[in-house]
Amino acid sequence: MTFTKLTSMTRLLCLVTTPALVVGQIGLEPTDILKPLAEQWTTYNGDYSARRYSSLKQINQSNVRNLSLAWVTRFTAGTGPTGNIPAPTGRGAPAPYPVVVGGLGTGEFNNGGSPRLGGGILMVNGVLYMSAPDNAWAIDARDGTILWQYYWKTRGGTHTGNRGMGMWHDNLYLEVHDDYLICLDARTGREKWKKEISSFEQQYFSSFSPLVIGNHLLVGTGNDMDSPGFLQSFDPETGNRQWITYTVPMNAGDKGVETWASLDAARHGGAQAWLPGAYDPETHLYVFGTGNPTPAYTTGRGDGDNLFTCSLVAVNVDTGKMAWYYQTSPHDTHDWDSTEAPVFVDAPFGGRMRKLVLTAQRNGYFFVLDRITGEHLVTGKMGLVNNWALGLDDQGRPRRNPAKDATIAGSIVNADITNFPAPAFSPDTGLFYAPENNTLHITYLMDPDPRGSMGLGGVSGGGALSYGSYIDAIDYKTGKIVWRHEISGTTGLLATAGNLLFSGDGQNLVAYEPATGKPLWHSRIGTAGNAPETYLLDGRQYILATGGDQLFAFVLNQ
Repeated sequence: MTFTKLTSMTRLLCLVTTPALVVGQIGLEPTDILKPLAEQWTTYNGDYSARRYSSLKQINQSNVRNLSLAWVTRFTAGTGPTGNIPAPTGRGAPAPYPVVVGGLGTGEFNNGGSPRLGGGILMVNGVLYMSAPDNAWAIDARDGTILWQYYWKTRGGTHTGNRGMGMWHDNLYLEVHDDYLICLDARTGREKWKKEISSFEQQYFSSFSPLVIGNHLLVGTGNDMDSPGFLQSFDPETGNRQWITYTVPMNAGDKGVETWASLDAARHGGAQAWLPGAYDPETHLYVFGTGNPTPAYTTGRGDGDNLFTCSLVAVNVDTGKMAWYYQTSPHDTHDWDSTEAPVFVDAPFGGRMRKLVLTAQRNGYFFVLDRITGEHLVTGKMGLVNNWALGLDDQGRPRRNPAKDATIAGSIVNADITNFPAPAFSPDTGLFYAPENNTLHITYLMDPDPRGSMGLGGVSGGGALSYGSYIDAIDYKTGKIVWRHEISGTTGLLATAGNLLFSGDGQNLVAYEPATGKPLWHSRIGTAGNAPETYLLDGRQYILATGGDQLFAFVLNQ
């Protein structure tokens, strides 16, 4: 063990003192992200399709029982105004790793101790790049040694989970919640540049995993107040903005403005883009989801659909111009963000091959669309207690039941059926996999005056009753659930060509048989934060997952 650590520290010294010697080993060519998911993990969902299906099959059903722990690393968030992290102690402990400190705050708003791990983890040329709110790390993918840490002293604001980083050549891109996009040197963790990407004063928060597409760096933000959502593209080398696309109408005559009570209501209407989407290099279309309208629960938005909230939106990546949209929750009154991952699949449908987009949304419905045109093809229902809608309209969209809106007396309605944990699709089974939550609760309208409520305010909840959490396997051709496996907590999923499906169940990392949901192997790692990932290094396939403040890597026994 000591020898391994010394070897890793030697590599670190090479990284820090002679970066010119390792540029070719560190850098990621933008064309590499076009490749199907295999040896490396080059973007948030592994590749542009967001299928989270790896062609690796060294680990398979015949040997998965022999998976064992290769290494585990615990992480500590930078603390205090200096960002100093105590040196590891104990026999054979390595020397402290470099900590690069940035940010505009004093450190008083940073939470030290255990970081919240839960975003996508990149694996490029033997190095893992992982982030948490206000922190980022480079880690040796062979043995888990931390090579460097970046720590951002935040000004405060809304802190949710950080979704991960993007990479272009030897540049790493990180969003921080007080609304900066930061470019880091992948070799050292030092800042190259930083750009403010949204207004901190307007309570935007930035947790999106930046996505590199050619010479475009796509960036999204969040906001729970009454501000417009938007997607932006930046030059990955300079950080200069290339275009901005608003997700609500901003001017008189804009498409969709007629679906709002007024132009002013639209311009304060939300529809934040806070999770990455998927990209089709053939059509040059990037498809992403938008969040809820604001105010979220009151009647102050009129009676229209409130475009383009709770929608899938396709834009041309060079211009940001909208090609099509599909709204999954017209006139949302339940905070049904439609930001869950759109998954791109080329598969048979209706007797011919189609370019499809599949998605399971927070409102408890599964959709299949033509990803070239946005044409609706299938809608399926998820959830054991999904009761908020009155069936489907002629476009396959759920029809809201006004009786299930928040009321002064209280309404019994389902909570989120699914959320941001990533789904997966296996071309081997033809099944789409997604987490499912089943809870009924009572929602009370606390502010009946539509002029008085802002953002997500105006409601209160209680009386929650859980009917269990599951992994669902869905037939994309029909929208029907093929199998449902009960678990004690939900996280994202990973499918592999080894005929395996990996996920967490609240306490364990679990490998399932993807055709039936039968558990085949598990390891108790604690509550999983991110969806499992896989990579190949030195001829060995690794399975990677987080549990609490730790990162675990598994390989086959040799």
